[in-house]
Amino acid sequence: MADYDYDQENMSDDEGWNGEQEEENNAMIQQECIISFSSPDFIMEPDVFAQLQRYFKYGGVPEKVVELLSDNYTAVAQTANQLAEWLILTRVDIKEVQEMVEDHLKTMILKHFDPKKADSIFTDEGETPSWLAEMIEYPTWRSLFYKLAEEYPDCLMLNFTIKLISDAGYQGEISSVSTACHQIEVFSRVLRTSITNFLDGGEEAIEKNFGEFTKMVCHGEHTYLYSQVVMQILSQETKGGSNIRRLCQELQKSAKEKGLDVTPITMALCGAARYPRACQALSSMLSRNALNPADITVLYKIYISHDPPPVELLRSPQFLEMFTECLFKPGSKLNPDHKQKYIFILAYAACVFETYKKGTRRHVNKDELKSTQNAIEKANRLCSENKGSSELVADVSILFSVIKFPVVAMGVLRWIDYIVSEPSYFNLQTDHTPLHLVLLDEICTCHTIMHQKVLELLIRLFEGAYEELDVLVRLELKKTLLDRMVHLFSRGCVFPVVSYIKACWEKQDTDVSLIRHFVTEILDVIAPPYTQEFVQLLLPLIENEDITGSLRNDEGSDPVSEFLSDCRRKLNMRTVAICVFFLTLLVVNNEAKPAPFPRGLGNLTKSHYNKRSPFGSLDYNTKKKLFKRTLVDDDGHPVGKTSDGNSGEKK
Repeated sequence: MADYDYDQENMSDDEGWNGEQEEENNAMIQQECIISFSSPDFIMEPDVFAQLQRYFKYGGVPEKVVELLSDNYTAVAQTANQLAEWLILTRVDIKEVQEMVEDHLKTMILKHFDPKKADSIFTDEGETPSWLAEMIEYPTWRSLFYKLAEEYPDCLMLNFTIKLISDAGYQGEISSVSTACHQIEVFSRVLRTSITNFLDGGEEAIEKNFGEFTKMVCHGEHTYLYSQVVMQILSQETKGGSNIRRLCQELQKSAKEKGLDVTPITMALCGAARYPRACQALSSMLSRNALNPADITVLYKIYISHDPPPVELLRSPQFLEMFTECLFKPGSKLNPDHKQKYIFILAYAACVFETYKKGTRRHVNKDELKSTQNAIEKANRLCSENKGSSELVADVSILFSVIKFPVVAMGVLRWIDYIVSEPSYFNLQTDHTPLHLVLLDEICTCHTIMHQKVLELLIRLFEGAYEELDVLVRLELKKTLLDRMVHLFSRGCVFPVVSYIKACWEKQDTDVSLIRHFVTEILDVIAPPYTQEFVQLLLPLIENEDITGSLRNDEGSDPVSEFLSDCRRKLNMRTVAICVFFLTLLVVNNEAKPAPFPRGLGNLTKSHYNKRSPFGSLDYNTKKKLFKRTLVDDDGHPVGKTSDGNSGEKK
């Protein structure tokens, strides 16, 4: 009996101790909730309901909660909304107010963002928050997520959001987000979208977006390898394969400029491993970005053999760039014993054509190899003699003949760039148009594909300071350069040239007499009809009084007036055509009505016919049949003819 009393006493002590422990635990949880309720505007927090349930579960008092939430309600969000409404009442544009609020909110989020708290959102809710799916529908908040993802690449919530954005179809916007490089699905979508945009947009798209694309692809070795493998497979397609190959080569060049050694990947993708000696020689020179006679000799012996490796191994842009630099750079020291080997390899890469059938090489066409070698050799000899313009006049016919070869034209262009970029070049010139600039005209005439490079050189020369020259001499020099641009314009490089001159005029950093000279020369080489895009580009320059005011006469027979009158005539004709179209619609609507109920229109009812517009909301087939019906006047008599040319008699 004594033992029994002892056990009962111990059980009572345990129950008492557990009760005290539970009360302390409840009090601790209540205190945590009270601290949360005491924070400003906690009633606006997403987890307010979860905290309320937790507080009441552990014995919290409702009156305390009401008091804390109401006392600490500062209404920051509501105050911002009220201020926004007041601004709108003061006639501030609603879009401007919205942008103001959003920009401030973005700034505050960027300043106070906590990745740990952001990650806890998924931990607490266990699913994607509904507000997140709504946010990514708006460009403003998507751009915010991109900035945050760049700053916090390890945040799980942001990585997941980037995937949501990609799944929603906005992968074209995230090519510059490094977070996309860590998710294979997102990266694949972005890569596909970027390649598609480059193929559809052409040179403009590449020039505008290739920097971001390179940054994404060169994020790591795995992203570069994956991208190059995908594009290498696509480049084997018959349709568009050459464009993809161009992207691969541009990507290799950009990676090299960033200091990345991508030579092993390049060699592996082009199949060089099957030709170990050639692969070793090429890898050695590409890795060091320098040619050397030993490796050149190895390649020379391999490619003069009966069964040489594929010519594609030699067509790396970096490799061809090194050859052009070596053979056409003024002052380049090249061993005469090896010069023929250098020329042979460059000529082989430039002109040899291989025929494949079912993956097997059937024929190697070397018909142009000898003539290309001779042209490179002649150009190299003339470019390495350091002759002045007057001395080169005797050999100008030779230069004109060899410039017809694209590989020679590229080398001569590089040589001209070095020569005319010398600070003292134009100081020593006595000719109005130096011979080197005349050679640029010939390159433009023979090779359309080099227009952009010639334009870049002319722009660089045009923007030169030339402070050592007299002001008038400087103006004459720039007019000469503008004449070269006009020639480039006449050979088909229209929009890039005019866009550049228009940009010079808009920046107001170019003498107006130079703009006037350009416009005068352009008006001498153009004739109607003009495209709408060309008129929109050139018209602001033509209409400007400062530029063309002195070129006009009272009779209106000058080129400026003729261009403006042609533009007005086109505009009037377009306006008349639009007016006639709408007047025709009005006549059809008001003076004629459809036949009572033509056959063969299925479920079409009379109510469809009696609408104000004959088009209504009808589908294509109904419209087609509707336009072929017989029109009758108010008395039911036929009007004119049907659209198929038959008389308008009722059948």
